[in-house]
Amino acid sequence: MHRRAFLKASCALPTMAMMATLPRFARAETATAGKWRVFEVTTQVEILQPVGVTRAWLPVPLTEDTPYQKGMGNTWKADGATVSTAQDPKFGAAFVFAEWPEAVQKPRLELTSRVATRDHTVDLDKAGSMPKVDPKILTLYTGPTDLLPTDGIVLETAQKIVKGLRGGHVAQARAIYEWVVESTFRDPKTRGCGLGDIKTMLETNNMGGKCADLNAMFVGLCRAVGIPARDVYGVRVATSQLGFKSLGRSGDITKAQHCRAEFYAEGHGWVPVDPADVRKVILEEQPGLTLQDEIVERARALLFGNWEMNWMAYNSAHDLLLPQATRGKIAFLMYPQGETTEGRLDSLDPEHFRYTLASREVGTL
Repeated sequence: MHRRAFLKASCALPTMAMMATLPRFARAETATAGKWRVFEVTTQVEILQPVGVTRAWLPVPLTEDTPYQKGMGNTWKADGATVSTAQDPKFGAAFVFAEWPEAVQKPRLELTSRVATRDHTVDLDKAGSMPKVDPKILTLYTGPTDLLPTDGIVLETAQKIVKGLRGGHVAQARAIYEWVVESTFRDPKTRGCGLGDIKTMLETNNMGGKCADLNAMFVGLCRAVGIPARDVYGVRVATSQLGFKSLGRSGDITKAQHCRAEFYAEGHGWVPVDPADVRKVILEEQPGLTLQDEIVERARALLFGNWEMNWMAYNSAHDLLLPQATRGKIAFLMYPQGETTEGRLDSLDPEHFRYTLASREVGTL
């Protein structure tokens, strides 16, 4: 289901300035009402100190339509490179892969993606009528990953949170959401979006981090008690229209990567949540906020069952082995990735691996 026609579209392109377009796939229509906003997101990558053969991998937006996002195509250009497209066979994460020979002194890759997004709400107070998801998909999103174990201290913590609760997965997921909001904090010193190493967080009782940590905590705790859940990695593409200054970015979005989360509820499908952004509001919206302030309470209520779609989703993949990579797996694919013969480049080290992301809103559907 994930791989579909995308893998068949993989191709090697000539070693010259090039442009190519990923195919638009046939996808199911959604029933969610609302205006679709169209965004164009451009990622530019430059490897400043190439050594030998140089490679780069850039995530592209979801290849299947969802109630909140439609893909509208991707184009790229890269002088002197061989470029191909691929998908991770397990999770379906799609990306563009470029490889430059040693003779290319200034490897550069530019990717432009267009997507349409609309605000996403799942009304959990009403009986749902969504068709059931393939059980294999649900099994995939209840299993452990390298940084999201579902046994040991993770299982023990999740069992304590949901002990005695009635109401099925929705009530349990709500309890886990509230626990994450109450028990964690946003740590501005965390590099990037964090790692998502929830076992270490629980063992050390260091519950600070950023979105890839705090939302991973929600996902891992849900999975531990049998609730299908997944991280969704992406990037903010516009300012918030709901009054949250801290929950949006437009124009230069180079540092606007953001991980969200979903859990599965029968009859409702995948339910959007974002406990990490509640903690972002507390830290960044204005000085001195606490969980008791009105704007925080509003964010806390909103971010269980709703996403404002000033954000573009890439994928829900973990533990990826990128094609032709020589340095092992990556925990998730949200940032540009690169390597030379000397090793993998640090995606957060602009002195060696420079990239920019820019977004602009270009219309409506």
